[in-house]
Amino acid sequence: MHKETIAIHAGNHTDEGSHAVIQPIVMSTTFVRDDDGSTPKGFIYGRADNPNRAQLEKVICALEGGADAAAFSSGNAAGMTIFQSLKPGTHIIAPDDMYHGLNSQLKAMFNGILEFDFVDLTDASKLESYIKPNTGLLWIETPSNPQLKISDIKRLTRIAHENNIKVVCDNTFASPICQLPLSLGADIVMYSATKYFGGHSDITGGALVTAKNDGWWQNIRNIQQLGGAVPAPMDCYFLVRSIKTLPYRMRGHVHNAHLLAEFLEQHPKVENVMYPGLPSHPQYELAKEQMLAFGGMLSFNVKGGTENAIKVIQSVRLFTRATSLGGVESLIEHRAAVEPPDTKTPWNLLRVSVGLEHIDDLIADISQALDEI
Repeated sequence: MHKETIAIHAGNHTDEGSHAVIQPIVMSTTFVRDDDGSTPKGFIYGRADNPNRAQLEKVICALEGGADAAAFSSGNAAGMTIFQSLKPGTHIIAPDDMYHGLNSQLKAMFNGILEFDFVDLTDASKLESYIKPNTGLLWIETPSNPQLKISDIKRLTRIAHENNIKVVCDNTFASPICQLPLSLGADIVMYSATKYFGGHSDITGGALVTAKNDGWWQNIRNIQQLGGAVPAPMDCYFLVRSIKTLPYRMRGHVHNAHLLAEFLEQHPKVENVMYPGLPSHPQYELAKEQMLAFGGMLSFNVKGGTENAIKVIQSVRLFTRATSLGGVESLIEHRAAVEPPDTKTPWNLLRVSVGLEHIDDLIADISQALDEI
């Protein structure tokens, strides 16, 4: 089936009791056993599983084309589960501009337990020089946050697998509508479901999707259930509902982002635009090859430095000055200001989550804000 059909039907289960077209929210924390102690429906306790969570995992798995999926209470919880699944002393290779929440998580929570190096993964030819005997995980993030760097998933994965290294790809910026890392060789895909899956800035969640239901995945599943960092039934219900419109929403995000990027690239007060759909992007040809669409995120550098960048976000009227991304409303953020002191993000960079407003209104708002500097 096509993605539009999968998004609508794969996450739904007709209620056997009421025959409701849409699956109801099951808030129960525990489930009745049969006389022999068995659980014919497969549900025992809310932390272990829930009907709404099962349907959420089913639709995300189907969209990604994976063997199984696991839902979490946040993207960071999903990422942390991957790190917890590794043996102490495992070496991780991660991008030098890895999402700061997971970068900080490694440094603050796993320092001394795991080893890690942050390197430029846009140059796949250098990957082998960082591999150690204890390297067990390659973490790819493409497009990256916030500089929209593109890494060659297929080539990096091939090198990793030749060295018996597992590969996880953070696909949050792309969504399964714009990129399918499992089809390019990745072992597991990670998402912050808070973003495009939720799509309305009102749900926090995360997800992992695996290519194989192997021993490593069963370990991840055990951590999910024993650790309990799982989404509530209502959150799962609303995520399933939001995913029904994901393919159509992504079309709008991509359309608007591309037009806004083209406008900004021609503006005299903009130094540089980072959007993989622009021919000027350093990895444009690679993006065309491995992405199904270029996504709804872009960043741009404002001429004149930090002061002018701040003036722009102070002057917008339609864009909301806020963290996060993937909602129907457009957001803009001075990214370096919210990242750790050792951030590699330029201080004149503004990150934009392009929403579903009319593109003419978005361009007019950015234009008037740039006129203020």
